[in-house]
Amino acid sequence: MDEGFAMVFPFTSIKDYVIELDDEMELFRASVREFVEKEVEPVAVKVVKEGKIPEELYQKAIEMGFTGIGIPEEYDGQGGGAMYLVILMEEISRVLPSFGVGLLVNGLFTYPVLAFGTEEQKKKYIPPVARGEKFAAHASTEPVAGSDIAGIQTTAKKEGDKYIINGRKIFITGADKADFFVVSARTNPPPEERRKRWWGISLFIVERDWPGVEVGSRFDVMGLDGEHPSEVILDNVEVPEENLIPPENEGFKLLVQTYDHSRVGIAAQAVGIAQGAFEKAFNYSLQRTAFGRQLMAFQAVSFKLADMLTMLQTARLLTYWAATLADKGREEYVFAASMAKTYATEVAEKVSTYAIKIHGGVGVDKETGVEHFLRDSIITTIYEGTNDIQRLTTIRQLLKKSFGIDVLSM
Repeated sequence: MDEGFAMVFPFTSIKDYVIELDDEMELFRASVREFVEKEVEPVAVKVVKEGKIPEELYQKAIEMGFTGIGIPEEYDGQGGGAMYLVILMEEISRVLPSFGVGLLVNGLFTYPVLAFGTEEQKKKYIPPVARGEKFAAHASTEPVAGSDIAGIQTTAKKEGDKYIINGRKIFITGADKADFFVVSARTNPPPEERRKRWWGISLFIVERDWPGVEVGSRFDVMGLDGEHPSEVILDNVEVPEENLIPPENEGFKLLVQTYDHSRVGIAAQAVGIAQGAFEKAFNYSLQRTAFGRQLMAFQAVSFKLADMLTMLQTARLLTYWAATLADKGREEYVFAASMAKTYATEVAEKVSTYAIKIHGGVGVDKETGVEHFLRDSIITTIYEGTNDIQRLTTIRQLLKKSFGIDVLSM
């Protein structure tokens, strides 16, 4: 390794590993936990069994101001950065991960509008979402374009002062209750040069009640009961040119930055899942007896719990570190977020599996409230960029930071 590399390669200094938390964040965590234990926990098992989140639960969360977390006060938000969103998602996911997704999926709409949209777009669309009067979603995935964002086939043809959008989006979380969508579409065909095939995609703000917009059937996916994704069909939808999120044809870059920003939220969801599974397993090991002894007395159980706790705390530290870098505006955040998402989601899957095994037969009973953590954790390893994509992002960022190499141009 070159002598010029820092001792903490690929980062610059040991100070890069600082996690910044304060008393206000702890107070916020306490308020979220109180809400979850009072309002969410009593209905969690019913939600998992029936697959429906009560509307009044969303309304209570809106009253708490949770839909405004991460949105500047000038747009009627509550303020707060990535760390506040991480705390919110973690605490909710400790009990009901699907509700965390349903509540915070708005961020996949608000982030690109706030980061890249015009001031008119921000003033029109962000405040009602922040206040909880409207819900929003992000429509990008297609039957032939999931991890391969550049493969998007939905088209947006310019006609005068509007665009005509045609296409089909699938696995769109929150589509069933969304009033607004950020939609990706091709405003130009991809260039013949393979490494530039990302060019020609643009982002648009589309309103649900416009002619030609249809939210189709729900996908009966495994996990996240109560927040199943839907398809969104766009049939000759007329979109005013002022609803283009600039710049035209550069939407791929906007999408990648959006996912870079939101990825730490999935890591936080995974940490919450692992925490919830660990707590249930720990409590059960103290309450249940076998062969005249508490389960905790058996090394086969106690060693599993020790490993679960170690993995959980490591995932939490990695996630909080990524959130700190995000709030500092550090470019290394992309590194950290991808690593956090990869590690935390795989930890959640493993911890949830251990929790079920510690519970034995009752661990697969929905009434126990354990088995859904495993199903939910598997989803987290796939959406918001599969973990293999995160590993690819990590190595690309490593090469770019170390040698200035852009893998896409190789």
